[in-house]
Amino acid sequence: MELGVNEEILMAYGFTYKTIKIQQIGSGHINRTYLLSTNAGAKYILQNINTNVFKDPYAIATNIKAVADELTLHHPDYLFPAPVAAKNGDLMFKHDEKYWRLLPFIANTTAFDTLSEPKQAYEAAKQFGKLSRLLNHFNTSALKPTIKGFHDLIWRYEQFVEALNQAATTLKNNAQHEIEIALRHHFIVAYYHSYKNRNDFPDRVMHHDTKISNVLLDEIDYHGVCVIDLDTLMPGKFISDLGDMMRTYLCAFSENEKDLEKIKIRIPYFKATIEGYLSEMKSILTGTEKELVLFAGKYIIYMQALRFLTDYLNGSIYYPISYAEQNLDRAKNQFKLLSELFENEKILQDIIEDRLI
Repeated sequence: MELGVNEEILMAYGFTYKTIKIQQIGSGHINRTYLLSTNAGAKYILQNINTNVFKDPYAIATNIKAVADELTLHHPDYLFPAPVAAKNGDLMFKHDEKYWRLLPFIANTTAFDTLSEPKQAYEAAKQFGKLSRLLNHFNTSALKPTIKGFHDLIWRYEQFVEALNQAATTLKNNAQHEIEIALRHHFIVAYYHSYKNRNDFPDRVMHHDTKISNVLLDEIDYHGVCVIDLDTLMPGKFISDLGDMMRTYLCAFSENEKDLEKIKIRIPYFKATIEGYLSEMKSILTGTEKELVLFAGKYIIYMQALRFLTDYLNGSIYYPISYAEQNLDRAKNQFKLLSELFENEKILQDIIEDRLI
């Protein structure tokens, strides 16, 4: 077995240990990813699906196939890296209770773990927006949720309340300040609830994980090439994708930064993100959706703060930690980012209004 890849997996796609080289790659925390290089010079990406996170791997496969078929039919020139079928025609191969898929390798591209210039934010936001725009008329009911309730803020708040009611006294005492912030911002949940079922706030095909590493950029001029990591491609509200971009693009530091003085919003990155996303989505957003552009950031940042705080109160059983208070520190980080969004609201909303004209 080479790097944890059994030869039977390779043979399912027509390869053997003798015909390819295997290299483990990627910074993702969910799926294991490998680069396969054939003796003839072709390259592919091989991934092992994490079934602890994705309980129904075939939902991923059927979702991606449905979207790929739609794009092939109506937008054949769009680059959508759908899985390569195994020799038996399946889009996944099951071996030893594990699920594997083979993806095309997109040459002359690069992916970043962190943003270093606003242009990258613009190009990434444009690519995520383009995917949703091209699927504007796609029947979202044809897609299955691959993670149930993933961006359901109402459910995430219920999880928080349940954790709070059951948490050890020590944990509650340590997190008292953050608990108060979480409760004080419940109005975000109520605001979302008031819009959730409105016809002018439709479900769309959303990526749901729009961090910068999930977009491939041209390795020379960094223009956007395509979106990758499509496991969470499923129905959702546009605020999921745009909000996650705000959460991960606007600050120079991740949720693991403990120095809260460093948690600031970079206005040029906000402007680039909004410009990139609206360059694709403005024409299809409803009037209500346009009103909720800035709310997208509040929605996702607050949700992520809740999730970290909930996990801390539950004894840190979901997110990997390297020290006992890490999830509490992550919650503090996200609540600080949320406060930055509110403090800069006038500036940010003016930027949005200028781009919606």
